[in-house]
Amino acid sequence: MSYSQEVYRKAAQILERRLEKANMQAQNKFDEITEKLPELETIRQRLAQIGLNISKVFLYSEDKQADIDKLMQESLELQEQKKKILADNGYSEDALSVQYTCPVCKDTGFVKNRMCKCHIELLKDIERSNLSKIAPVEDCTFDTFDVNYYPDETMDNGISPRNKAEKIKNSCRKYAVNFTTSSPNIMFMGGTGLGKTHLSLAIANVVINRGYSVVYGTTQNILGDLQNENFGRDENIRYNERAVLNCDLLILDDLGTEFKSSYTVACLYNIINSRISSKLPTIISTNIGFDELEEKYDQRIVSRVAGEYTKFMLVGNDIRYIK
Repeated sequence: MSYSQEVYRKAAQILERRLEKANMQAQNKFDEITEKLPELETIRQRLAQIGLNISKVFLYSEDKQADIDKLMQESLELQEQKKKILADNGYSEDALSVQYTCPVCKDTGFVKNRMCKCHIELLKDIERSNLSKIAPVEDCTFDTFDVNYYPDETMDNGISPRNKAEKIKNSCRKYAVNFTTSSPNIMFMGGTGLGKTHLSLAIANVVINRGYSVVYGTTQNILGDLQNENFGRDENIRYNERAVLNCDLLILDDLGTEFKSSYTVACLYNIINSRISSKLPTIISTNIGFDELEEKYDQRIVSRVAGEYTKFMLVGNDIRYIK
């Protein structure tokens, strides 16, 4: 699972702020309580001294185990005194403890060098938040994909657009639930407003929840940013080549609407070919058919897409217009 460095950085900053806040609140609470109960400060100092004495035991004691046992007993007695003082004055036993957002990892994000569940959830939330800034990901789920907007009359093949959409929806749901970085590529085809973007984002929703990284964008925006990055105009760009080529799932929306140039064609081929070579899945949506794709792009692009992508063709009327 490969998140961008920016996602990891944001998560680290949030964890750092959580830890700072927890320690600051604990210190403020300690100051407040010890001002009323100064004997607790004395106990704290004695406990700190015991910690230092245990260190000295390992260096200088002739009977280490006996001396450590004695110090540990003293520590336990002081802890009990502290609990009693707190209880007698109406405080809970853990009133002086640091209250972490995540008590498991103590807001460090790691437990025994393994990423804590809270850290994993934080990465998911950041990934989802990033995507929601550019697409209505919260609104585009499988549950909100309404096949009733598709005609129910059967076509020449004996299948109605509605049944076809239902089958595609179910295939996409299964794809998302079972997603891995070895999942196949998908190409959504069909006219404008038939739900191609909706299904792409519905897949993204599930994939993000399962802890995978997703880069979504229109082909025009992604290729534009990569061109700016390539020519050193990398200020205020949303997409960079490393994330596009290495994310767990790339979604290229509206292929065919971008401005065509020798650079965009070469860049698009590099994206498609590199991710196929790396065995990383890509989802492409387009309003144009293969004949137009052949006219617009290098034959190598069409050949790679035709041979390496599972095609889903949506049929019907513009749902946005119907709504």
